[in-house]
Amino acid sequence: MLPLERRASASLASIFALRMLGLFLVLPVFALEARQYPGGDDAAWVGLAMGIYGLTQGILQIPFGMASDRFGRKRVMVVGLVIFALGSALAAWAPTLLWLVVGRSVQGAGAISAAVTALLADQTRDVVRTKAMALVGASIGVMFALSLVLSPLLAAVVGLHGLFAITAVLALAGIGVVVWWVPPEPTEHVAVGRGGLREVLTHPGLLRLDFGVFVLHAVQLSMWMALPAMMVQAGLDKDHHWTLYLPAVLASFFVMGATLFPLEKRGYLRAVFLWAVGLIGAVQMGLLFVATHTPTLPVLAVLLFAFFCAFNILEASQPSMASRLAPVASRGTALGVYNTLQSLGFFVGGAVGGWVVKTAGAPGLFLLSSLAILAWLGVAWGMQAPKVAS
Repeated sequence: MLPLERRASASLASIFALRMLGLFLVLPVFALEARQYPGGDDAAWVGLAMGIYGLTQGILQIPFGMASDRFGRKRVMVVGLVIFALGSALAAWAPTLLWLVVGRSVQGAGAISAAVTALLADQTRDVVRTKAMALVGASIGVMFALSLVLSPLLAAVVGLHGLFAITAVLALAGIGVVVWWVPPEPTEHVAVGRGGLREVLTHPGLLRLDFGVFVLHAVQLSMWMALPAMMVQAGLDKDHHWTLYLPAVLASFFVMGATLFPLEKRGYLRAVFLWAVGLIGAVQMGLLFVATHTPTLPVLAVLLFAFFCAFNILEASQPSMASRLAPVASRGTALGVYNTLQSLGFFVGGAVGGWVVKTAGAPGLFLLSSLAILAWLGVAWGMQAPKVAS
């Protein structure tokens, strides 16, 4: 990478990291801590509170992405982080589950993912784009791993209210990174960008990726509606769930580095991508089997490791391919659509996942997830990896 590419990658990855750390801090304990709110005994409402963030993200990703094409990436990022901080503060104050839903929805209105990934694509060459996206993905993964350690410890001291307050502070720190560390954006995108939504919505390659990221994140979030209870059933106290998550997440980074980058260079990106989708499906079928029997920690550990290996590969390769397929002048719009489907996946994973667990239990959830991944594999099968420009 060139010096500017390294600075852009590091600074933009840190914005994702600060924002996602706040979100991930609540994830491992949300389903359990939300029970303390009035109405928290209703799994469907808890799932809605967890997933509503994705709905408002999904509604606003395209407008934010188009705005970044027209008015500049960094301006949109600052506005989004301010909104995210306000939503976090509201969730920290929330006295009831209903107000928690409102706070989470305002959090989601700070939809900056498209602007951040578009700016990263603007400032990196195709030949290093996947590495840059992988750095963002790795930063998110590290924050997820860190949150698994910190979340139960912090929740025991400050509760769910305090975790949301920490999230607000992290969002404000992200604004400082945008203003003082992120490199200046290329001015030509502000001048010529027109947000060609029709072109983006009729591009077969982009539509495949949009469908894939929706399914991936719906499945990912829905898993956490059932996994914590399964680990407790297997004999692992909730305060020690990180001992299962952390090794799986960290080890999966080595697998991604040893497979994705060298195989992409050799022209096997399509094969690696499809293999990762298939592995996600295999994990869901494995969890379906475990959910119908007595869960054991070794089996859950293997399944989690396999899931994170595939998930990290897909998280690095999908946005990289989307940015290369998108027209340059509409890159923010294309990534806005992509992130919209990602956010809607979060919403569906939380809301529908909570309802399925309530009505059909964990086996019903993992059966539905397995079928969703099978549908994704069918849609993705005809994909062609985009050519890499030097």
